[in-house]
Amino acid sequence: MRLRALLDTDALGLRLLGGEDELDRSVRGVMTTDLRDPSRYLSGGELVLTGLAWRHSAEDSEPFVRILASAGVAGLAAGEAEQGDIPADLVEACVRNRLPLFAVSEDVAFATITEYVVRQVSGERAGDLAAVVDRHRRLMTSGPAGGGPDVVLDLLTTDLDLHAWVLSPTGRQIAGAGAELDPATSALLAGEHLAATRTGRRGPHRVTLKGTTYSLFPIRNNGRGTAVAAARDVRETVLSDWLLAVEADAGDWPAARLDLLQGVTQLIAVERDRRDAARTVRRRLAQEVLELVQTGAAPAEIAARLRVAAPVLLPGLGSAPHWQVVVAKVEWSQDGGNGSADLDAGPVAQSLLEEILVESDRIAVAHAGDEAIALVPLPSVPSSGEDGVESPAPGLHADALLTAVRDPLSAGLADDGRLTLGVSASVHSAEGLRGALEEARHARRVAAARPGRVCAAGHHELASHVLLLPFVPDDVRRAFTARLLDPLRDYDRRHRAELIPTLEAFLDCDGSWTRCAARLHLHVNTLRYRVGRIEQLTGRDLSRLEDKLDFFLALRMS
Repeated sequence: MRLRALLDTDALGLRLLGGEDELDRSVRGVMTTDLRDPSRYLSGGELVLTGLAWRHSAEDSEPFVRILASAGVAGLAAGEAEQGDIPADLVEACVRNRLPLFAVSEDVAFATITEYVVRQVSGERAGDLAAVVDRHRRLMTSGPAGGGPDVVLDLLTTDLDLHAWVLSPTGRQIAGAGAELDPATSALLAGEHLAATRTGRRGPHRVTLKGTTYSLFPIRNNGRGTAVAAARDVRETVLSDWLLAVEADAGDWPAARLDLLQGVTQLIAVERDRRDAARTVRRRLAQEVLELVQTGAAPAEIAARLRVAAPVLLPGLGSAPHWQVVVAKVEWSQDGGNGSADLDAGPVAQSLLEEILVESDRIAVAHAGDEAIALVPLPSVPSSGEDGVESPAPGLHADALLTAVRDPLSAGLADDGRLTLGVSASVHSAEGLRGALEEARHARRVAAARPGRVCAAGHHELASHVLLLPFVPDDVRRAFTARLLDPLRDYDRRHRAELIPTLEAFLDCDGSWTRCAARLHLHVNTLRYRVGRIEQLTGRDLSRLEDKLDFFLALRMS
């Protein structure tokens, strides 16, 4: 804004005392001070408001005005509330230094002037920024991405002093300007946003955490990069939409600034659509592999399909990996409103599972009916031992997945939704994928039997006594057996070490070292070495009754 605009506003009651030729100066901000030397707080372009408490004699005016002029301030407004008429020595000093001077009536508070200037300056800056955002949107929609959401958020910070972050439904920070939010705050903001969205309230939603107010703007995932009306049922999108968290209270923002932030969310939605499009090929390949696994295709056919898909699913992996399978299911109660029976839960679960597993790059997620299924490759890691046996990299753990997403997603599921997850053990070939899929599904059913809106279970919870239950599928039993015994069989095949016969004899002798060594015609130290190798390869402890029972059942079912 220009200084001249201050005289055109009757509500401010300002009188010009000098500097009529300088009224076209731009005002970039406002500052109130009664310091003798406020230069350290000035950056240029300010309208300085003062109550003249710094002036004790006529000699004080010249130094004060020189400091302001040297700092490049736009003008000076002096209040009449304390000293009455503005001193002539101050007027003369301003004329000499070509600094516009205004008198502020005692009936007008400095806060009124400050509010007016800030509102005008912010509105103009927002308008300039809106034009930048619009140009950026056109660049992103017509050509290569222009830097992604971070560029736009940086504009908000530099031009409007707004700190903002783009968050996923689980609270994962996707983009941000300035310091990162701590994970706990991000999760709380995501949960508050999901809870507010489920109530049907229009955004932005406001929330205060630890004394800081945030305004939460929804970023709709609609496939076109522009915000549209809400879906026929909010539950179709609530678990997949991003949000824009702004560290400010938008409750008293002018319409122009709110429109600007809506434009920013539309621009970020374009980037969201780009990322979703990049997943299309992965989803299709995962769907093809899943259909082969579920229809009982030969392992060789599945392996051939995986080799074809390897450049997309496994970029940069030089060897065939181990695999894990994760199954997710989102269920809504029938009385949740708006015809929940018509909800297509499969795509919702698919999008959500991609978000939950986003840290595990190279994942591919498909959906079958109302459940989503993820194929997670685990690169092989060479053993540090002399035998050179490769083992899978550390895999996903159900408890870790649950901890990361439980609180925010529970808010989005509210009182009528549930998310259940099942995680398989790792398998070393396509031959084991069917068993891994059934194992993950069975683990998910174990999770579904627990209370809570978000539950998960892993293969480690399918204990041996559970496998004795009649409803456990044969594929799950076979997967359990393979997981426990295949490392030993592979080792025996490579080294002729006879670990399987040693294990059978050890269990048959009730864990007696002397009797087992005598039966196998081995020295006790050799037996101890073999049992130690069995424990190392399987991660079990043959001194524990539970592990002995697991081995016993695995051998009987093999």
